[in-house]
Amino acid sequence: MTNFDDLEQELLGLEYPEIELETDDIKLILTLKKDYSKIKDLENRKKEFIKDINDFIDEFIATPEFEELMEYY
Repeated sequence: MTNFDDLEQELLGLEYPEIELETDDIKLILTLKKDYSKIKDLENRKKEFIKDINDFIDEFIATPEFEELMEYY
């Protein structure tokens, strides 16, 4: 059986690709935790990525942190 402490340390040591995007209004650092390269068809890969980004935004705007961010800034 795998030692879960060792597994946790191994997972924490993984490096994910990061993409930095910047406009005049927003600077965003995306960390890709999903391996989109497993989707061989490029158009399907793009659609999956866009779906995941939209899901992420939908989840974020439903959080108290989003409300606090908008109240403060």
